Parts: sequence; C-alpha cells; structure tokens
Amino acid sequence: MIQRSLLRHVQAIKHLPLSYASRTTPIIQSATQRLPAFSSPQRPSSQRYYSEAAEPATKSSSEPPNTSSASSDANEQEDPIKKELESKNREIIDLKDRYLRSVADFRNLQERTKRDIQSARDFAIQRFAADLIESIDNLDRALGTVPPSKLAPQNSDPDVPPESKEYNKDLANLYDGLKMTETILMGTLKKHGMERFDPSEGEGEMFNPNLHEATFQTKVDGKEDGKVFMTQQKGFLLNGRVLRAAKVGVVKNS
Repeated sequence: MIQRSLLRHVQAIKHLPLSYASRTTPIIQSATQRLPAFSSPQRPSSQRYYSEAAEPATKSSSEPPNTSSASSDANEQEDPIKKELESKNREIIDLKDRYLRSVADFRNLQERTKRDIQSARDFAIQRFAADLIESIDNLDRALGTVPPSKLAPQNSDPDVPPESKEYNKDLANLYDGLKMTETILMGTLKKHGMERFDPSEGEGEMFNPNLHEATFQTKVDGKEDGKVFMTQQKGFLLNGRVLRAAKVGVVKNS
C-alpha cells in the first residue's frame, strides 16, 4: 500500500512544473531511501510435488472393508429398540390373555347368575310345596278309605228296599266332592311345576334309587326282579327335582 502511494506521488510530480518538481525531488528521494525495499509478490509456481508413500485411500481400496465394527455398532444401536419391542409384545400378549380371561369370567358369571335366577323361580315354592304334601296325603287317604261298592248301586231291582242296598248316595256325593277338590288342587300345583307320581301304576316301574325308596322286598309271581309292585306313599317332583321319594315295595324272587 505504501509503495503504491509513493508511486502515485512520483507520477504526480512528473506532471508538475519543473521548479516545483526540483524542490520536491530530494524529499521523495530521502523518503524512499528510508523505506525498506519491497519485492513484488510472486505467483506460486504451477509445479506439483508427489510423495513417495502410498495414499491410505488406495491402500484401503485394495483391502476388504472392515464391516464387523460397523455391524457391531449398528447392532448396539438396534439392541435397545429390539428389547423395547420385545417387551411391548410380551406386555400385549399378557394384556390380551388377561382380557380373554376377564371376558370368560364375566360370561361364566352371567350364566351362573341366570341359572341361579331360574332356580330361584323354579323352587321358590319348595318349602310351601313340602308343607302341602301332608295335606295332599291326608286327602288321598280319605278317598282311599271309601270302598268302591259304596259308590255305585250294584242292585237296581226296584223291589229291593233302599236300606238293603250298599249304595249310599250322600257318601258318593261327598266322595265326588273330595275327588274334585283333589283334581283341582293337583292341577293348580302342576302349573307351578309340582307333580305326584305312583310307580306301581300299570305294570309297575323298575326300581330307581333316585326316585324310589324301597321299604321291603318280597316274592311276587309273574313279575321280574326289581319291579315295583306296591306303593306305600306316593312321590312328588318339583320341576324335575325330587321333593319326596316314593316309598315302594320291590319284587325279589331270586
């Protein structure tokens, strides 16, 4: 910068008049003598230099790349993600198992509650029915004490006086009234699921320990072993459940 400014001053002095230039020349010369010499900047040469040692790039290109370290670093980076994913999967499986178990327990609770409600409806009158059995038995015994000969006239001859006949009209009317009462009562109880059964009716049923209570066994001709031939006390069922087992006599010929 200083050298350029001095050159500008020199060029300007050349254009000045001679008298003024002669006065200023020794001043410029003395200033230039005191300044150090500056060499003009040189451009760098275009010559290139090469080292004799092989470049690491060419050496690495000839050798196989070391991928073990890179893969280990990648595995180290992926391991936390995999671990977290596995833990989440296990948590999802556990939650799904708990959900399915909860649904199954709730459905079982619904079915059990439904059965309990239905059972409560079916057997709500169980105690009442058990207490009513004695009255039904007494009514059945009263009807059984009247002989059939007293219920219908066996001799229709008008010449025979009425007092000599076994037929009793008042007794027959009473019997009919009791029988009608029993029929209506048993029909009403049947609507609520209560039924009476007699295992000796017809040819007789085979002995069933779930429905019958054997009080004795005896030989009976013409009947096979295990048949019920007599009923001492009739049984009762309430919606398929045994309210009272029938007390029966069983055939035992062997």
